[in-house]
Amino acid sequence: MYNPKGNGKEKTIQSVQFAEAEPPSHLRGIVHRFLELKTGGTLSNDYRFHALPDACTYIVFDQLNPKVAGVSKLRASSEELNLGKAFHYVNIRFLPGVWQGGRNEAAYGMVETAYSGELPLIEINRQLSKRDFIDQQSVLSGFVEMLIDRKQVVANPVTEKIFQNLDEIHTVSDMAAVSELSTRQLQRTLKRTTGFAPHDFLKVLRLQQTLNGNDASSYADQSHFIHSFRKATGYTPGKYSRKFDV
Repeated sequence: MYNPKGNGKEKTIQSVQFAEAEPPSHLRGIVHRFLELKTGGTLSNDYRFHALPDACTYIVFDQLNPKVAGVSKLRASSEELNLGKAFHYVNIRFLPGVWQGGRNEAAYGMVETAYSGELPLIEINRQLSKRDFIDQQSVLSGFVEMLIDRKQVVANPVTEKIFQNLDEIHTVSDMAAVSELSTRQLQRTLKRTTGFAPHDFLKVLRLQQTLNGNDASSYADQSHFIHSFRKATGYTPGKYSRKFDV
């Protein structure tokens, strides 16, 4: 199953805390993880978070400013985000392809401005601000259940088939075959539900496979792997592992 590694926390920054939790079993076809990222105090320098491409859609809640929340997606290459000297975020990481909300709801990168969309994110953020991360998960689960009832998130049978057969996928044609779609049908489906063309979607899956210790089946040789990894992250694999806690 697809298990993205999105934590790019710098190893040298001990006062930044990262936590993640699995959703309840009935939500696991929709939600990958609930996440919390926060400082234990005020840092001496701005903190840069390295966000790895993972094809997921996030709902982000800023716990230091209840009016700031939103729906966020990343590109097929990684992004370094300046989170400042003090921050506290709680996120829902949805599996790729399940988000059905309006296309104008999702933006690239982190959320920095007050939310003005139609989802009740500000009210949810106020509820979250009164609880610790363990208690927040019941609020987040209830919110996801509401999104399911409204059909704003739905399980994606195409991406589910792809995730279940990751070890057999080496090309876009392989991806189409396990999805039981033509290449053109796969192109339309992935672009509509994930925002990624099949080639970019496969690139993200390959990167995530390497971070889970499975690179041999995804790359022709080591030099190809290093080139692809550096193109996606800006670092060689060795430099990345030394700098970031993944």
